[in-house]
Amino acid sequence: MLEELHVRDLALIEDVWLEFGPGMTALTGETGAGKTALVEALQLLVGERADAGLVRAGAAEAVVEGRFSTDGPDLIAKRRVSAQGRSRCVLGDEMVTVGALEQALGPLVDLHGQHEHQSLLFPSGHALHLDRYAKAESERREYAVAYAAYREALVRAEALAGDAEEARRHLEEAKRIVADIDAVAPAEAEDEVLERRLPAMRNADRLAEILSHARDLLRGDHGAEDGVAEAAASLSRARALDPALDELADRVSESSAVLSELAREVAARAEAAHCDPGDLDAAETRLDALYRLKRAYGPTLSEVIARRAEAAALVSSLSGDASGPEEAARAVGTAKAELDRCGRALIERRRTAVPGFFEDLALAAADLGMPAARFDVLFEDPSPDRWGPEGPGGVEFLFSGSEGEAPRPLAKIASGGEVSRVMLALKGVLGRDGGPGVLVFDEVDAGIGGATAHAVGRRLAALAGQRQVLVVTHLAQVAAYADRQLVVAKEQRDGRSFTTVRAVEGLERVSEIARMLSGGDSEAVMVHARELLDGAQRASGR
Repeated sequence: MLEELHVRDLALIEDVWLEFGPGMTALTGETGAGKTALVEALQLLVGERADAGLVRAGAAEAVVEGRFSTDGPDLIAKRRVSAQGRSRCVLGDEMVTVGALEQALGPLVDLHGQHEHQSLLFPSGHALHLDRYAKAESERREYAVAYAAYREALVRAEALAGDAEEARRHLEEAKRIVADIDAVAPAEAEDEVLERRLPAMRNADRLAEILSHARDLLRGDHGAEDGVAEAAASLSRARALDPALDELADRVSESSAVLSELAREVAARAEAAHCDPGDLDAAETRLDALYRLKRAYGPTLSEVIARRAEAAALVSSLSGDASGPEEAARAVGTAKAELDRCGRALIERRRTAVPGFFEDLALAAADLGMPAARFDVLFEDPSPDRWGPEGPGGVEFLFSGSEGEAPRPLAKIASGGEVSRVMLALKGVLGRDGGPGVLVFDEVDAGIGGATAHAVGRRLAALAGQRQVLVVTHLAQVAAYADRQLVVAKEQRDGRSFTTVRAVEGLERVSEIARMLSGGDSEAVMVHARELLDGAQRASGR
């Protein structure tokens, strides 16, 4: 569990100390206040890539410190990122590499933002989810060992089939391939993520203009938000004169709250749409580098990464003593038989787990406002000669969100809100039997509202009974289910902006929920906020 977090000179954060407890913590506040910066601080602490742009303007470095409680001694970690982008890490009392920090803390924290939700759209990760449910860790390990041994035996046999000069040529070529791919260091599905992001980045100015116009229509002077709020206030006065207007006044008041939520979401999207030209250039340059690798070693990035592994194995093999061709051929046969055995065992484990997995997933999705959700799976079953490093054939989840609609690939039919809820349902199903002790959700409420927001809040609260849950949210219906609430605000001092974070309880928390509902704290909104909090706490058993 995350016990404490200290952040200094990161983005708009000057110096913030936070204490966390078990259960669910909601981070709320206006758009741009710095909520996402706290998530970025956690990302740095668990070993993700550092960006000098995160360092607060004028500061020499950003510092993130955290204390985690475990079954053994507490883990205390510190990450420093200089304004030049250099990174230093400390774990306990020792200086460590970023890789060591990730290895120590990465398994303790599961971070989920919009990109992580979108990872469900890439079938390359579906097999891992199914294998976690099936508790197929041992089968996956055995398969990975068998696959590596088979590929090593195969490349050794192929290399030894020729003469010494041919072996030397293979070795030099393998070294060149490893160096070429390592110079780019591609990550799995990185090209797919960039391809999804680039259209918005390339059209950032136009997108920001359109969203800003929509924001002004909703939130500007005499905008729709003001008009509906004024109508709600008028009807609130009128209901005192005619009780028959109660229902109408309530409906207009609810419409005002919904419109306010929409206006905040549009404003947030307008702010996020802006793109630094340097970021666009970096993304396009990165994608060009990945395309070059795919043309040379692909056609997919997975095959590029696999090609690098094969080349590295060949370098290791040919740099030592070589066996004769006949012995190498026998080794290939033995390794292939073992790979076939391990692959068939993993396939059987997966197929056996599918019915229970999708039944549990459908029940969890129904609890999140998708009662008609159905899931299925498409198994790709190629011959063993075409098996890859991740397993014997591909696995792709199919989804249907409507009655009578046949399940189809998630990427083709699921909306953004559905994908977020499917990921949340998946975390609930997979979280029953172990996993990271801290779950962080950023933008889990994207594209939802109303009754669905209540369902998401209940689900997060249920997860918090098993794990520590931190959620960044703009929805009062979600925040109301939290055990505690931290408000992130942006203030001005000496002409500069900085972020503050404070815990709210009692009347202060009711006021924050009221702000999230309608942006105000009128008596009617405060009553609504108190009822929302009381109902959520009762529903989650508190």
